Amino acid sequence: MTNYKNIFGKPVKFLATDPDNAEAEGQIWYNSTSDAFKSIVALEAWSAGAPLVTARKELASAGIQTSALAFGGENTSTAQISDTEEYNGSGYSTGGSLGTARNLLAGAGTQTAGLAFAGTTGSNSNVTEEYDGSSWTAGGNLSTARRYLAGAGIQTAGLAIAGFSTVSGVDNAEEYDGSAWTAGGPLNTARYALAGAGIQTAALGFGGSTPTATNVTEEYNGTSWSAGGNMNTTRRYLAGCGLQTSALAFGGWTPPRSAATESYDGSTWTTSPATLATAKSSQGGAGTQTAALAIGGTTDTEVVAVTEEYNKSVNVITAAAWSSGGNLNTSGRNGAAASGVQTASIIAGGGLTVVLNNSESYDGSSWTNSPTLGTARGYLAGATAAPSTATVVFGGSTGAGGPFISDTEEYSGSSWAEQNNMSTARNYLAGFGTQTAAVAAGGCAPNPSPPSRQTAVEEYDGTNWTAGTALPNAACAWGGCGTLTAGLVIGDVPMKGFTYDGSTWTSIPTLNIPGNYTKVFGTQTSAIQAGRNDPNGPTAVEEWNGTSWFTQASLSTGRFNGGQTGTSTSGLVAGPPTATEEFTGETTALNLKTLTTS
Repeated sequence: MTNYKNIFGKPVKFLATDPDNAEAEGQIWYNSTSDAFKSIVALEAWSAGAPLVTARKELASAGIQTSALAFGGENTSTAQISDTEEYNGSGYSTGGSLGTARNLLAGAGTQTAGLAFAGTTGSNSNVTEEYDGSSWTAGGNLSTARRYLAGAGIQTAGLAIAGFSTVSGVDNAEEYDGSAWTAGGPLNTARYALAGAGIQTAALGFGGSTPTATNVTEEYNGTSWSAGGNMNTTRRYLAGCGLQTSALAFGGWTPPRSAATESYDGSTWTTSPATLATAKSSQGGAGTQTAALAIGGTTDTEVVAVTEEYNKSVNVITAAAWSSGGNLNTSGRNGAAASGVQTASIIAGGGLTVVLNNSESYDGSSWTNSPTLGTARGYLAGATAAPSTATVVFGGSTGAGGPFISDTEEYSGSSWAEQNNMSTARNYLAGFGTQTAAVAAGGCAPNPSPPSRQTAVEEYDGTNWTAGTALPNAACAWGGCGTLTAGLVIGDVPMKGFTYDGSTWTSIPTLNIPGNYTKVFGTQTSAIQAGRNDPNGPTAVEEWNGTSWFTQASLSTGRFNGGQTGTSTSGLVAGPPTATEEFTGETTALNLKTLTTS
């Protein structure tokens, strides 16, 4: 029956403000404030994700964009590795290691029920391992040892597709039932270095080498393979994900290495306008056709830790990133104390051989020299949760070998004033809290000689210091953030981390990338640690979500033990020597478009 909408269509809405939800996709409305017709449009784009803990190529992967696994592969030293990393949609944390280190393997399943099979340990492997979310255990062996294969399916219904035997590509597939592999139907074209997608009874194999690069796609129905649509870009060493009727292919090598992305609808491949930021091959792929991950791999010059996220949605996703801020006026601020927020912060003291007594204030773009401390000192600590106009600093040392001091000074916004001293003189300590409720934890003290790590904790009420609950482990060169009743300390001398509720310390997981002289900013349940003293960690950044540490966007300038302050979505790192970088967390916004006649 014909109705009004069929005859006249839907009315155009008249709105004063734009809609704020994805349900408006495809609708057109008139915005009376901006005097324009608008709509929300879906778009396809790759954006930067957090890097792997360990750069690698020829790895395997499994899962979805917000809960993925990366395992095995070959690292920058061309060594086969057993490392597993778990991705939570924001960054990576370390998982349980494979029993057999290998590269050129395949993967399937989910983050909590993963499957790793085949590859090479120097010779072809038929080994299968199953992951339960924390550790790998042995599964049934493949009938045909192979490398350069593709995988599909889940842990209890997996599929091994083609690959390379001792002398050539193979055409056979094998099916896994959760304990044993049995022969599946042979492919029409023997190949290796291909990608796979789908489930055991509805899978895809596409691209690869025959040994020349191919664009051929084959579809599996659980019994036999049939021809599918050819890819537009011929390539091998590519990655893929998704289902038989909605798959994604990306990266690879023809040559040259490719950044191209294609989507499959069950019959035809379509080239996406979205391309990888980094053309690469031998990477891992996970996720779905609309939300995918490209993990690690190799460019023309190096093995990379880069992760990119693909999204096809009505949202514009801006990845977390660091940007350059104004330089400090004074260099040598090693071990300085900082507090405040990204647009209003203060940094005070610093230095080892030459110590500083001056402070600087930041307005979000530039640093201005501020009043000087009464006592010049380095490797001091402060109340990281305090505003820049009402903070307190304490401890430190007045030279490379001491003397160690217990001096406390408060900042009023216009001057520093001496206050009552701590009971224990020390440097390299962790501090957090506010001007009227601060905590000094651990550090190094001169007695007994040589200087030793401390467990001592003291609490400041704005006037006096009193003993708090001692740290479970003696600690030095740690960082702290949060408040007196909800604090966090993390470090690597030794590698430990704890939260504090005002009376009890509770152990938490440690950083994924080692290194000492750490600093941290944020809160007890949401923090950022940036840069550390380790050859692999000067640019490393990790985020804490209250449960685990995971990688975040890396610093542009390698450094450690500078001033750090702010929140986990809006913070900064300043020095040493003088560079400042500002951190902005990931943001998501609807892709609003103004309609024009052009």
